Amino acid sequence: MEQGQQLRSRITPIPGLLLFELPVHGDGRGWFKENWHRAKMLAAGLPDFGPVQNNISFNAARGTVRGIHAEPWDKFISLASGRIFGAWVDLREGPAFGTLFTAELTPGQAIFVPRGVGNAFQTLEDDTAYTYLVNDHWSAESQRDYTFLNVADERVAVPWPIPLESSVVSDQDRKHPRLGDVAPMSRRRTLVLGADGQLGSALRVAFADDSTVEFAGRAQFDITAEPSYQAVTWRNYSTIINAAAFTGVDAAETAEGRSAAWAINAAAVSRLARAAVEHSLTLVHISSDYVFDGTAEVHMEDEVPAPLGVYGQSKAAGDLAAATVPRHYIIRTSWVVGEGKNFVRTMASLATRGASPTVVDDQWGRLSFASDIASGIRHLLHSKAAYGTYNLSNDGEPQTWHEIARDVYRLLGADPALVAPISAADYAKPNTAPRPRSSVLDLSGIRATGFDPPPAPLRLAEYLKGLEL
Repeated sequence: MEQGQQLRSRITPIPGLLLFELPVHGDGRGWFKENWHRAKMLAAGLPDFGPVQNNISFNAARGTVRGIHAEPWDKFISLASGRIFGAWVDLREGPAFGTLFTAELTPGQAIFVPRGVGNAFQTLEDDTAYTYLVNDHWSAESQRDYTFLNVADERVAVPWPIPLESSVVSDQDRKHPRLGDVAPMSRRRTLVLGADGQLGSALRVAFADDSTVEFAGRAQFDITAEPSYQAVTWRNYSTIINAAAFTGVDAAETAEGRSAAWAINAAAVSRLARAAVEHSLTLVHISSDYVFDGTAEVHMEDEVPAPLGVYGQSKAAGDLAAATVPRHYIIRTSWVVGEGKNFVRTMASLATRGASPTVVDDQWGRLSFASDIASGIRHLLHSKAAYGTYNLSNDGEPQTWHEIARDVYRLLGADPALVAPISAADYAKPNTAPRPRSSVLDLSGIRATGFDPPPAPLRLAEYLKGLEL
């Protein structure tokens, strides 16, 4: 047996299919190898795929053929004994569909097979043991999600070393469809939760051209209800975008609102995080400037939360839960403007009626238009930016609520002088929640990924032009 002394990996013509050379250490007693070593494998290019089950296929006779089966999970495959001729066929939808890669494997090699790539082998020695590490649990029900290809397909034309007519092949494998009749395995999907809110509506637009993105409002998926989680076949998903939130800042200070805020903004996020960890998903979670007390002039991503009110406390707790997911994006934003009720729409309605509102003039921040938040989320996912927390608001000079209200009046042809200033302390009513004095977010992190948020004044003018009051 050849004994490699250095772990190496190489790519193949099939995207994501990686072949590994494993160090095998032998002497007169036999041999030893590290079949799977998370840290070393990651350094060599293996995805952190989170295996949960180990399977072994023992094959007594030379010339045994198994496959071609594409399973709805990732696999890390190696041999404990013997020698095989392996064949892998891309059965995923996309331009690589039907691509073939073959290699001979001994215990000194291993291969990572991504979800949807058909796996097959022919034993070249008696007593061959073929081992699988997989990142989902097999069940009889899961077989409905398999994709199969006939081992004798003429178009793919696997060059089996031992002719199939001289091999041991199951009747079932002989009956699988030819390539022209194979329905490709669909790509893993993205699930957007809270899809009926301001941000959810913007995400529908941002991902309108992506058929792999599904949208669920509360009627379709209640993040506080365990049956919602149990009804999803998570192995078919890669990403959760959580746009659901309790956003009643003042209502959260009431007994009923406090319970709802913690249930939706914290406890439910913890449940989403658990699902993401268990199924190796990416979790995108929306945070808020309210996790800060506003004493810093500009808030950085790594600032320690210090929320003032119940809403901010529940959001901070949700952030901590989301951060436990290895693959997470926490998107911290402020002063969101989109479809539905928001500050800009309220001021625009008052302007058209010639009303004279009093607006707080001692709290600073930037508007965050939901369309740009959605674009930023899409950018992070598609660019595969480093996981972590990103501030994401629109750009421009920070303004007070009073200054923004005056801009709304001016852009709609109303007299900005009708907007009167008032301090937050004087504006506060008995159940008014405390708010951060400064909500200004540093944007250098999101810019470093290649996404440059447009100026808030530009987006405000565009928003008002398309507004129907």
